[in-house]
Amino acid sequence: MSSAIELHARKTRGHDARVAHAVALLREAAEDHAGRIVQSSSLGVEGMVLTDMIARHRLPIAVATLDTGKLHAETLALIPRIEQRYGLKVEVFRAAQEAVVHFVGRHGERAMFDSVELRKACCDVRKLEPMKRLLADRSAWVTGLRRSQSEHRAEVPFFELDAEGREKFYPLADWSDADVWHYVRTHEVPYNELHDQFFPSIGCEPCTRAVSLGEDARAGRWWWEQEGTKECGLHSLRRPEPAVA
Repeated sequence: MSSAIELHARKTRGHDARVAHAVALLREAAEDHAGRIVQSSSLGVEGMVLTDMIARHRLPIAVATLDTGKLHAETLALIPRIEQRYGLKVEVFRAAQEAVVHFVGRHGERAMFDSVELRKACCDVRKLEPMKRLLADRSAWVTGLRRSQSEHRAEVPFFELDAEGREKFYPLADWSDADVWHYVRTHEVPYNELHDQFFPSIGCEPCTRAVSLGEDARAGRWWWEQEGTKECGLHSLRRPEPAVA
């Protein structure tokens, strides 16, 4: 089986400029939000690229992730690898055990397959609540969303305000798959082994499958749902635009 690097990595025109822009954006964000900025990483390949940049350039940006209680073993295995490779402490925010037990007791372990409402309720318990704790007392955050990941993300900017007014940065917004994997190959960035098994986007184990040739990169996420519902809420809330007088 070919690795994700073998399948996707190639240097494209403008790659070095995109890398320089991403690093400059991270550096400026770190300076503007000293001590109050965090990278929220899902431990996917984009998140690993950002963590590598943060460590490589010694940027004062905390690195954090969510443990939903339903992650693949391959995903969780990256946490000690990051800490050993980069000398960074990964902040891990876990779903509140009492809330998880209550949800599962009421709706069952496979509630996410019963309705969109229950799947989103599961995401609320396992992702959104710990995410609130991850972002508490932060004035800015960094994520690895890219425009080419899906139609839903086609207009991802480099910067915006989230629903709470925090500054949110997307340094890889204009990167292609080739850019991401070329960076990984160039800098020997560790990455989730599931990427080599045709998992371009990796979430909780029950809600993620491998994709087939030609499918959208996020086709393996909540694959049983209609396209318009395939977000968990972590990145769907933007600050409302001011009303026009």
